[in-house]
Amino acid sequence: MVHASKLTKGQLIQSDPNRMANLEIRDNLDALYLLMDKLYKRNPGEWKKSGANSREEAMARVRRAIDEHTALPGLEVRDTKAMELALDPHFQGDRVGTLIYGIGDMLIAAHGGKRVQYLIDGLDAQRVYNAARNVEIAMWLLAQRKDSAGHPLLLSNEVSDHGRNLSFERLFGTIIGRTDLVAEFTAEKYRRAVIDYGQSFMGGQFLQFLPVSDVAGAASSL
Repeated sequence: MVHASKLTKGQLIQSDPNRMANLEIRDNLDALYLLMDKLYKRNPGEWKKSGANSREEAMARVRRAIDEHTALPGLEVRDTKAMELALDPHFQGDRVGTLIYGIGDMLIAAHGGKRVQYLIDGLDAQRVYNAARNVEIAMWLLAQRKDSAGHPLLLSNEVSDHGRNLSFERLFGTIIGRTDLVAEFTAEKYRRAVIDYGQSFMGGQFLQFLPVSDVAGAASSL
């Protein structure tokens, strides 16, 4: 079932592209927070490296930093730099929190540093597209990178004799798909604006009052 959001005053000053981008970033962050929860559960030793007293506290810190688009306490890097650090085999900190924070901060940065777009705002289609590729790269590295002992840096997808767990890959895939759609829609919006302007100009200058009957045709020949 599709759930429509309640109408708010803010939506009155949002265009259709604004609203689409707002829904995209909202749903992407929700998926990202679900990924964080699942990764912490599969890698329980990670949240303890953050200095938090519980997994819930560690998650709350990461969410707050992403939602407020601020630095994560104890971390000196942001967006793609944080993603790189989390997937560095030599990193000794909380890989889960650092990775999720990096992805979330990067997604918001690609949206102009805002979680909510209004009429005065505009997206850079290339930056949004690049963000989708960054998530794609992070997904691949997460599955491939190993430590010096040959163990995965983080446990995520599982394919074994006991079954298949590809839920991590599916969540990453939904984030990539939504982001790609907004990038394509943003690029198409500007292309259509040029086409629509050209069509209206041509119609206004040269294609007005085309005959639709014999009488109109006779009159136009005078």
